[in-house]
Amino acid sequence: MDSPAPPGMSLVSLLSLLACSFQLLAAVLLTRRYGGRSSAADRWVLLWLFYDVIVHLTLEGPFVYMSLGGTVETSEGPLAELWKEYSKADSRWLVSDPTIVSIEILTVVLDSLLGILLIHAVLHDKYYRHFLQITLSVCELYGGWMTFCPDWLMGSPHLNTSSWLYLWVYLVFFNGVWVLVPVLLLVQSWLGLRSVHELRAPDRKRL
Repeated sequence: MDSPAPPGMSLVSLLSLLACSFQLLAAVLLTRRYGGRSSAADRWVLLWLFYDVIVHLTLEGPFVYMSLGGTVETSEGPLAELWKEYSKADSRWLVSDPTIVSIEILTVVLDSLLGILLIHAVLHDKYYRHFLQITLSVCELYGGWMTFCPDWLMGSPHLNTSSWLYLWVYLVFFNGVWVLVPVLLLVQSWLGLRSVHELRAPDRKRL
């Protein structure tokens, strides 16, 4: 007997991706509303920051709420269905895995706060902009590492890569974005701090 074909797109997966698109649209609108006077590079940064905060508060926040009061598996509602869909790729999100929930509590509380403060710093050109940008980027990268490394060390028993949707969209794309963008922000902060240091060089030579 032939083995069943790997799962593909379903109505729930389509609606989940549509919800993520609405989050991105909201970030675009907020960037256009508040970032019009910023440089082109900073408008891209703001777009990411708005999207980052929106995802943390409207998607991961409810996950934490469901996990602290029970599990995603026993929860009902549109957001529960979205997380049940994602848990087909990583089953730990279904059962309130302590490591995942701990990381998400830190992400929702600390990363959201840092993101909001960084948006303010970018918009108003605050001196602490790169300090916040480096801190947030490191927190995002640490969260991604601690999400997957423990499972990798056990042989990835909770990850399902049988479908292109689960592997390339849910696991690689949606998690990879939170690696690629923080790395780019770290590079930007590195270059920005180096420029400030070089501007101060003539003043130091005169001392």
